[in-house]
Amino acid sequence: MVRVEVHLGAGLPAFNLVGLPEAVVRESKERVRAAILTAGYDFPQRRITVNLSPADLPKEGGRFDLPIAVGILAADHKILPEALKCREFYGELSLGGALRETRKLLPALIAGAKSRSEMILPAANALEASLVSGAKLRLANHLAEVVAALKGKRSLDALTSAAAHSQHFQSPCRSMPDLVDVRGQYAGKRALEIAAAGEHGLLLIGPPGAGKTLLAQRLPGLLPSLTEPEALEVASLESAAGRRPSIGGRRPFRSPPHTASVAALIGGGALRPGELSLAHLGVLFLDELPEFPRNALEALREPLESGAVVIARLKRTCEFPARFQLVAAMNPCPCGYAGDSRGRCHCTAEQIVRYRNRISGPLIDRIDIHVELMALPVEHLLGEAREEAESSAAVARRVAAARELQLKRQGKLNARLAPAEVARRCALARESRALLGTAIARLGLSARAYHRVLKVARTCADLRGDADIRTMDVAEAVKLRALDRPAG
Repeated sequence: MVRVEVHLGAGLPAFNLVGLPEAVVRESKERVRAAILTAGYDFPQRRITVNLSPADLPKEGGRFDLPIAVGILAADHKILPEALKCREFYGELSLGGALRETRKLLPALIAGAKSRSEMILPAANALEASLVSGAKLRLANHLAEVVAALKGKRSLDALTSAAAHSQHFQSPCRSMPDLVDVRGQYAGKRALEIAAAGEHGLLLIGPPGAGKTLLAQRLPGLLPSLTEPEALEVASLESAAGRRPSIGGRRPFRSPPHTASVAALIGGGALRPGELSLAHLGVLFLDELPEFPRNALEALREPLESGAVVIARLKRTCEFPARFQLVAAMNPCPCGYAGDSRGRCHCTAEQIVRYRNRISGPLIDRIDIHVELMALPVEHLLGEAREEAESSAAVARRVAAARELQLKRQGKLNARLAPAEVARRCALARESRALLGTAIARLGLSARAYHRVLKVARTCADLRGDADIRTMDVAEAVKLRALDRPAG
């Protein structure tokens, strides 16, 4: 909550703005002065001091224009101070006094709805504001309309958010890429289904054109739609990042370029959320994984475990949610053709090792599923191979059933199980334990990888609707740790 306090004192005319305003807020002095004059009111020729409280919190954005203008008019006795009680004002003013659309408003509206205050905001923000259920919202197009309403000479239009709110979340999502479009790559499709069912991280390894990006783009279509609280949380993060909030239940899919910096991924600057938080409750796709800066990749490790991002600055610390599903893609070698039957790869063993070592072991350890894709055969490309491709809708039904089993059993998806819960929920029979023990010895799996193999095996059983983890589930989960195999 930021309170705008205005004092008109004696002395030479001046306009002072205090309370750690950023550049955009400091410039509001000229916008407010012009807006008040063009709206037909006299601008007080006195010493004006505007304080944005609390004083130690940096203020940014154009949302403070309207409350500053209203505060000056109230201090100059153009508006009764009693008219401002239990009201909140948001909006950027044009020089002509018109209220313009204001970014980063949704989190403030959610907080205002909880305080039961009446909020006056630009009519251009009506669509964003209608996402908030139970808020008392009044819309205005001009400063003069706000002043007239506060004087009791007119009433502002009320936004009935309840009907619009329900309509937003009941409307069907836009069409998404379908698995039917992916030819062949049965191992990749199976890995995608397992990843969707248990919310597991997925690493796709294969030559250029094998379909890595094609598969990753189809993961959101296998996931259930966002619930209303989840959709509002996602929209709030988009608004906090200065973006226009998305509407509906579609899960976010973020694919930052490999040139992205740590600040772009984690967030920073004026404590804005980054790509990890924008992918919250959705999918973060990192294509060409080894090409990302090493420090940017290492910054993923903590959010993958905790589901949150902490941005620390000299005087402020901010935490944003970042519970995303990671999908990464990479080539098997620098040229991309290692293992090609036509011998197109000329990379040395040292070059391949150096290329793969760009990704640290601890990060690879945190990705549950590793699958190797082969180049697509010619008959699949030409459509000559007979195949019965499943649609995303058919796979999504199995994914939804598996997720429902997990939520009923443990209240969370398998990928979110803590080590103590893994021992209780992923118990193995003697034969399965022996198979897993052999795999640990041969592949040199870490304790973290061991737990993740168990979680994937649990998901494989859930997709079959089986209460017990069988040997074939353990075998499939072990097979999906391709990068843990020793060289050669």
